[in-house]
Amino acid sequence: MNVRDDFYLYKNDKISQNAKLSSKSKRRMNKSKADNTLKSYSADWNDFTDWCSHHEVAPLPCTAETIVNYINDLADHAHANTVSRRITAISENHIAAGFQSNNPTKDGMVVNAMRAIRREKGTFQHGKAPILLETMSLLADLFDAGDLVSIRDKAIIFLGFAGAFRRSELVGIDMQDITFTPQGMVIFIPQSKGDQLGRGSQIAVPYAPDPHVCPVTAVQDWIEAANIKYGPLFRGFKRNLEPRDTQLTDKAVALIVKKYMAMLGMNPDDFAGHSLRRGFATSAAQHDLDALSIMRQTRHKSEKMVHRYIEQGNLFRENPLNRMYGSSSRKD
Repeated sequence: MNVRDDFYLYKNDKISQNAKLSSKSKRRMNKSKADNTLKSYSADWNDFTDWCSHHEVAPLPCTAETIVNYINDLADHAHANTVSRRITAISENHIAAGFQSNNPTKDGMVVNAMRAIRREKGTFQHGKAPILLETMSLLADLFDAGDLVSIRDKAIIFLGFAGAFRRSELVGIDMQDITFTPQGMVIFIPQSKGDQLGRGSQIAVPYAPDPHVCPVTAVQDWIEAANIKYGPLFRGFKRNLEPRDTQLTDKAVALIVKKYMAMLGMNPDDFAGHSLRRGFATSAAQHDLDALSIMRQTRHKSEKMVHRYIEQGNLFRENPLNRMYGSSSRKD
């Protein structure tokens, strides 16, 4: 990835050249944001500076007028949420460069321009399709071959759904983070996207009544078949199909999900790793679970996204047409 010299979130001169700070302090302060966040901000900043270069205006510090003109050009082909994220990246880099008191992104002109873009384009995001609880039973039938790859993939898909894990969380699970109990398993997540301060969280996954669709049983089968004693739970394979010692990449989770949804006859482009997490939340809403109960498993910090899942899960269940149809059944 190409990182520009004027992108201060990776290397801040005010921090690196401060003689009063220890090396340890400097390293930690330069890691105040997650790596994935920094990568996104860096890409956003590159786009902004390319636009500024083309229009012969300064990107840092920039004026409110520059930002307004930039986001209006950007809005011609980007979603409102993408425009908003670009503004955040511009803001964060100005703050890191020392322009916090006169941050141009906070100017009323920029706020009004963003409000107009949101009103015009809307803020609805078309995410990947959820994999619902009912689909998990269909997926279970695909893993009857019993080969090592299928055993691993079943554990990934079923645990990813049951724990409502993000891809990074799922591949980051280490054997030392797992505790099996008579009720099921408990997985400790040291840090994740919603836990930037690293407080950690524990995710409980109970045994399912049917072993065929049980995520705990699937994980136990994988651990036994691959003879994993320590290190990453989910791994790739060598050419001889022997498990590697290193953890699986988060991108591999998306490819695995797409593979098996295609085997069900679905369009793989509609699904990704997030389909498991989203599927849990949507299915939970369909089963009348309240927002706080769902949030305990998904670890969302805000109810806003969870309520969106609930609304999607209730599209048919609370549809007024169901009462209008009454008890009549469909006749094909």
